[in-house]
Amino acid sequence: MLAYCDDMPYTKTTYPNILGQRNREEVEQSTEYLLLSVMNSLLGGECTPDMRMLACSVVAPHCEGHRIVKPCRSTCEAVHKACAHAFEGIAMAWPYFLDCDRFFVSEEEGCYNPLEGLRGNTDGSQYMYLKIKMMQLINFLPFKEREAIAVTSGSTEEPSTIIQFLYHSNTQMLNILEKTAEQCSHISRTYSIGQSFEKRDLLVIEFSNNPGEHELLEPEIKYIGNMHGNEGVGRELLIYLAQYLCSEYMLGNTRIQNLINTTRIHLLPSMNPDGYELAFSEVYSGTDSDYDEDARYSRDAGGRNNAQNIDLNRNFPDLTSIIYSQRRLRHYRTDHILIPDSYWDGKVAPETYAVMKWIRSLPFVLSANFHGGDLVVSYPYDLSKSPRGNMFSPTPDEQVFKQLARTYADAQAADVAMASHDTYSCGSKFDDKRGIVNGAEWYSIAGGMADFNYLHTNCFEITVNLGCDKFPPKEDLYSSWQANKEALLSLMESVHNGIKGIVKNEDGHGIKGATVSVKGIRHHITTAENGDYWRLLTPGIHVVAASAPGYAKARKRVHLPSNMQRAGRVDFVLRKTQLKLDDFPSVGTYMRFDPFKQHYDVRESEQGEAERQEKPWWWSYFAHASNQNPTWLLRN
Repeated sequence: MLAYCDDMPYTKTTYPNILGQRNREEVEQSTEYLLLSVMNSLLGGECTPDMRMLACSVVAPHCEGHRIVKPCRSTCEAVHKACAHAFEGIAMAWPYFLDCDRFFVSEEEGCYNPLEGLRGNTDGSQYMYLKIKMMQLINFLPFKEREAIAVTSGSTEEPSTIIQFLYHSNTQMLNILEKTAEQCSHISRTYSIGQSFEKRDLLVIEFSNNPGEHELLEPEIKYIGNMHGNEGVGRELLIYLAQYLCSEYMLGNTRIQNLINTTRIHLLPSMNPDGYELAFSEVYSGTDSDYDEDARYSRDAGGRNNAQNIDLNRNFPDLTSIIYSQRRLRHYRTDHILIPDSYWDGKVAPETYAVMKWIRSLPFVLSANFHGGDLVVSYPYDLSKSPRGNMFSPTPDEQVFKQLARTYADAQAADVAMASHDTYSCGSKFDDKRGIVNGAEWYSIAGGMADFNYLHTNCFEITVNLGCDKFPPKEDLYSSWQANKEALLSLMESVHNGIKGIVKNEDGHGIKGATVSVKGIRHHITTAENGDYWRLLTPGIHVVAASAPGYAKARKRVHLPSNMQRAGRVDFVLRKTQLKLDDFPSVGTYMRFDPFKQHYDVRESEQGEAERQEKPWWWSYFAHASNQNPTWLLRN
């Protein structure tokens, strides 16, 4: 019997089958069987196992003697009525080989019901619908705990939203993100920021009350997972988070609705999908217990780096060394540092290139990067100011970064800690620091992503290390979600701390690229396209100034009480004055990126994106995997 049909109530079949496929090998190489094998993942668990078993009754039909007994048309029609919406949701045509009139027969003609072992009758789609929901619950319960599955009940019209707490392949991840965006299309969309070295999409899912648009005064936040391919927990948490935000918004959760209605959220679950594929194959075999214990913890496990063997968290421009070399100068800067041309002479990974362009393209305010290997939240600088090694190396925004790091660490559940191979409990060496640490004091790295965010853009990024076990057993993923869910939400909400406003001219027009500074903090931020800005600050009294070339500087004294729940509104109107050269780099200079155009051709990426949009997201998988052109999968 075929591997994906071995749970059918019968054990024998015959060839040629109903589709005319002559032997088992021809079936296993067909697109029909490929679709059957991934149907559960493709449809996100809906209609399981009904769709698969119905398909098996066609490609591996029941037989009596050497005579094929065709499946019942009434069964096919009931499944079609209950499950057609699932195919519509992913823009896929109902499979031709499940045409109820073409390949199925009536009871009078002598048919076989492939689902008879699942229920006593098939009268009515409502029974089918209730059965599907029940099977979803049973099939996706993890091995140890019944509660390791989150079910969100929808209306009586739609199936439940189910979060599967397991490791997802790259194809499954893309399927889930696309399907989630489709389910919540009024608040969500997906978009690709580029491709990995092995041409896998770096897919982002966005949540906003106006997806695809930057709204005036609405802050933008990003979460990035799986930068190191062998650190899988962060990747899964962001997949779960996407499904959670969608389902809770639809259910009327006021906290989630307020968050999405006031914040533009971007989730990149996997920055290193190539590395993940290798790591998963080495670390986790897919069985309940057979996986490499050493690789789960090892820094040198396969898949940490990208397919070019580049450590992505050492591949960004080292701007920290530049500010250290200039710190004795009177007017040295610690913001909007230009990328030196020499950087482009080195090996720039396509994943790094894509993320840098993404960071520069949107006015991100806050970011978190999720890793594994210890239990601690670290913050910039990540490069030590001492050439002799690790040393506490604070940014001018030390207090803001500590507040952000503690927001996550304090909200994180205590039971996330997992025993490590050492004599201490994971993360215990940071107990005296309340679970947070300055990155350079912990271990110094050059070319890190967090330092690049802070020194090149307005964005403040922290690094969240989720546990000593980089690839824990899948049974532990539900506990990891429970331990981090509140922290993920709390950090998002903290983007509303501090102040926000609009810098305008006397005509009321926003000024793009104006500088907003805070007295005593040598780190300025700049205004976005329409003059709006966001400045993360701790509670207290601050003197804030706004300036722009050709305008007189304006100052305001601001008091931020400790109990503020939203950013204080501080607008500025700048008066024109005699043009005076400013030491801030011009817009043209700052926008200089990949000046020699020797890396990744923008036209190629735009063309690839256009092709991706032309066909559904799942098309390339079937076209490449089957070496065929299965146009019957397309709705049009």
